[in-house]
Amino acid sequence: MKKVRWGLTAAVITILVSCSSSKITHTWKAANAPYKKFNKILVIGINGGNDLGSKQKMEAEFVDDLKSLGYNAISSVQEYGPKTFQNIDEDAVINKFQGTGIDAVVTIVLLSKEKEKYYVPSQVYYSPYVMYHRHFWGYYNTMYARIYTPGYYIEDKRYFWESNLYDLSTKELIYSAQTESYNPASSHQLAHEYGELIVNDMIKNNVLRKE
Repeated sequence: MKKVRWGLTAAVITILVSCSSSKITHTWKAANAPYKKFNKILVIGINGGNDLGSKQKMEAEFVDDLKSLGYNAISSVQEYGPKTFQNIDEDAVINKFQGTGIDAVVTIVLLSKEKEKYYVPSQVYYSPYVMYHRHFWGYYNTMYARIYTPGYYIEDKRYFWESNLYDLSTKELIYSAQTESYNPASSHQLAHEYGELIVNDMIKNNVLRKE
């Protein structure tokens, strides 16, 4: 008889899938946009709701990744607060940016967040020939444990993001990327991996360079 406790197996699987896995699903770059050394880049997170903590983490990690390339980058929350750009027109915003030397803006937008729950039984038993059927008590104990031991639910989470890079001298979009993040282990890990992923892709597409 071969006996496998599904609870342990499921725990291992849970640990594995809990590791954040972010990937780029689509990238676009303006055909006529040559590489440009920006003086100061502002990172703005737009995630909806009242989750200011996640917004700050996403901005801060992206700023750190830009700084690691040698760019002067700042977070919108740190520089202006969480609600500075509400109820203000474009010209006022551009003037505010230009007055502080900002010549490029990166946006981080949470397009959607999906959750899916599924049930995991606590134990699963199997054998090549169901040998535990030969003895009543072995069979009874096996099936009793399988049926009456409660299982549990696992929730999968998927986040869909979009980031754009705008050149404020022309007010034009020069780069855009969409990504999917699956089961991040924490908001900090998600923010760190996301910023690193997008910045590396910007380098790959010759939008930014290591200075």
